[in-house]
Amino acid sequence: MKKSNQKNIKNIVIVGGGSAGWMTAAALSSMLSPDNVNITLIESEQIGTVGVGEATIPDMLNFNAMLGINEAEFLKATDGTFKLGIEFNNWGQIGDTYFHPFGNIGVDMQGVDFHQFWLRSQEGGSAAKLQDYSICSVAGNDNKFAMPEQSPKSLLSHLRYAYHIDATKYAKFLRNYAEARQVNRLEGKVTKVELDQETGNIFSLSLENNRTVKGDFFFDCTGFRALLSGKALKTPFTDWGHWLPCDTAQTVASERNGELLPYTKSTAKSAGWQWRIPTQRRTGNGHIYSSKFMKDNDALEILLDGIDTNLIGTPRKISFKTGCRKSLWNKNCISIGLSAGFLEPLESTSLYLIQAGISKFITLFPTAEISDLVRNEYNKQMLKEFYQVRDFIILHYKATERNDSDFWNYCRNMSVPDSLKNKMELFKDAGRVFRYEDELFSKPSWIAVCLGQNLIPKSIDPIVSSLPLKQVQHSLDSMQNAMKHAAKKMKTHEEFIDFYNARSY
Repeated sequence: MKKSNQKNIKNIVIVGGGSAGWMTAAALSSMLSPDNVNITLIESEQIGTVGVGEATIPDMLNFNAMLGINEAEFLKATDGTFKLGIEFNNWGQIGDTYFHPFGNIGVDMQGVDFHQFWLRSQEGGSAAKLQDYSICSVAGNDNKFAMPEQSPKSLLSHLRYAYHIDATKYAKFLRNYAEARQVNRLEGKVTKVELDQETGNIFSLSLENNRTVKGDFFFDCTGFRALLSGKALKTPFTDWGHWLPCDTAQTVASERNGELLPYTKSTAKSAGWQWRIPTQRRTGNGHIYSSKFMKDNDALEILLDGIDTNLIGTPRKISFKTGCRKSLWNKNCISIGLSAGFLEPLESTSLYLIQAGISKFITLFPTAEISDLVRNEYNKQMLKEFYQVRDFIILHYKATERNDSDFWNYCRNMSVPDSLKNKMELFKDAGRVFRYEDELFSKPSWIAVCLGQNLIPKSIDPIVSSLPLKQVQHSLDSMQNAMKHAAKKMKTHEEFIDFYNARSY
């Protein structure tokens, strides 16, 4: 075998800290030896981060496992709590409530999706909600939590969970992790980006202290500024504001109050929605809205009216544009986080898209002479991730019956991407859902939102519709009782966190 003469990447430069920057630094430092690759992160303490609280999805567990992070240590450092799903209020109609749980809803029977049996029971007059057959939802409703069990015979094997964390503390936690693995942090603002005249690649960065930093590969984690990918490399941005019209957020943290809920709350308002993310010591709050349909002062008033404890700090206004870069890997630079694109945090996908961007880069880790094939494959896979998340978020706005404001009239009547239109029409016709190309959101997620927002199929699976109603109802009643019994034996969410911390230290 011939000796390889390939040139490998020796110097990686990450511009920007926050969750995006330090997740990138931590992941790369866990996979690459400092003897082979130098990793430098440049950030300025004068530039703040966006979030006051962050909700995640279960894939975060995979990221932590990849880094070898101890869960109890992680929760303690980030004031983390557990999350079993999201409660949606006022999305279908004002007064409606439904729960989008992690994990399964019910148990499929006779090779047919469970929700078909639930639809059959509704024909018979059952008042049970779809969420009553999800152990995550039932436990969440009772403010209970337990760890999943491995045995498939146990109901607890259907539990899936994620976290609520303090985003600022999470970045600090990952910074300690990365610096312990010899990531070099430089304080300062980037004042100039030097491009190679022949290749168009980024060659070096100038900092405000007259320091120059050279690199073979760069990560743009500069948030909405997109200093490298947008300003320097002029990577085009695709605007999705016509499908996702919200473009502004008012955010503020508040003191903890009452029970520590194991789920995120999302409450639809007249021109957007308000989130509530509970961590151990405080609650993250935000109101996302469309500035075309609501004035800033009115939006701020709605945010504050929805908070029942003292504020921590002052409210902050954040303007954004929904969409993503046409190429997330351009030349020798990858956009991670808000510099890559923004999809509002309705389904808590922000950290997931960061995680996906990092993981796919590691899988496709290039030589210093970057192949177009590798770059194109990365862009293909990451754009698919963005498109699929985009469609799922649009679903929440499109599948509404609200007609109480111009905003909701717009959302209800707007055209949607063909990829989403086909999924919605298939579900409306016969309640069918399929998962394509390993998309992030599984069948139970689509079913929870569609049925939760009153998108009721015209027909039921013929196999199920021919079954005696009494037989179907008996199976569902047994399932529901088992869920209630399992949740009753669990500790409260706060009791479990105290127990977990005591057991782990």
